[in-house]
Amino acid sequence: MPIIRVEMLKGRSVEQKKALVESLTSGFVESCGGNRDNIQVVITEIEAENWGIGAELLSDKGKH
Repeated sequence: MPIIRVEMLKGRSVEQKKALVESLTSGFVESCGGNRDNIQVVITEIEAENWGIGAELLSDKGKH
């Protein structure tokens, strides 16, 4: 049973997340085969203050 994990910043709508789950599931089936009903997608949403790039929190980028 494949599991696809996505970590992304908070802020997407439920409709966007539904579209993402559909796209990832379809892409997996097209690429690897399998039964789409067995594919799981787990979305973890992270606050910008908990994500850093280039030694800087994303919540601070653009503030200076």
